[in-house]
Amino acid sequence: MAVGMLESLLDNDRLFLDYITYGFFIFSVFTVIVLPWIPAPYGRYSNSKWGWALNAKLSWFLQELPAVCVPTCLLLFTECPRVSFAVNKILTALFVCHYLQRTFVFPFLIRGGKPSTLITVFLAFLFCTFNSYQQTRYLLKYAVYPPDWIFSIRFIGGCLLFFIGMAINIHSDHILRNLRKPGEKDYKIPQGGFFEYVSSANFFGEILEWFGYALACWSLPAASFAFCSLFILGARGYTHHQFYLKKFENYPPDRKAVIPFVF
Repeated sequence: MAVGMLESLLDNDRLFLDYITYGFFIFSVFTVIVLPWIPAPYGRYSNSKWGWALNAKLSWFLQELPAVCVPTCLLLFTECPRVSFAVNKILTALFVCHYLQRTFVFPFLIRGGKPSTLITVFLAFLFCTFNSYQQTRYLLKYAVYPPDWIFSIRFIGGCLLFFIGMAINIHSDHILRNLRKPGEKDYKIPQGGFFEYVSSANFFGEILEWFGYALACWSLPAASFAFCSLFILGARGYTHHQFYLKKFENYPPDRKAVIPFVF
């Protein structure tokens, strides 16, 4: 039975994409239950009991790399009947644009980041591999949009949200990198930008990015990724918020965890 299911998946690329998409929705529910209580062991929650670890820069580079390599391989080595359409090109470019920054810029700007365990890097690598496959394979082969989609409110509004979220994410990372002076190791309260409203402004920016992307794509694969981002980053942002509240007696009482004025 298992062999027959595997053969069916290999013969039916669209069925394989559907399984990934539904799996991401299920994974979203799992993460929101588990991660608030058992944080992923990287960054401030890195723990040697989870096994070997890699330094922060190498970890981020390796785990994000599939999101650039997979779309490139699909374009070069597979049939892409929708690649000639402007909307499909733009949406694919948005996805790759984010990960070019996260793979080739963000890791090398890290200052004194804590190591990530191999299991965390491996799981993130798998996540990026499957997600980049489902997003770009769907857009390059299956996604069909009406001729005027590029002028629709959903497409324009989604792209606008994507770039606003990306700007918030990059600016918030810049604030975090510059919290400590050279030689300092203790944690500080982030100030400025959207940190005036939430403890994890960088996560808020990325969540906004992917919900904008999902709006512009108007597809189940994009929606599954947006909800994964919301629950994974939301759960980690919640643990960050609790960390700050316990560590700093003067932590701003009105500041939310991830979503301004809401959560």
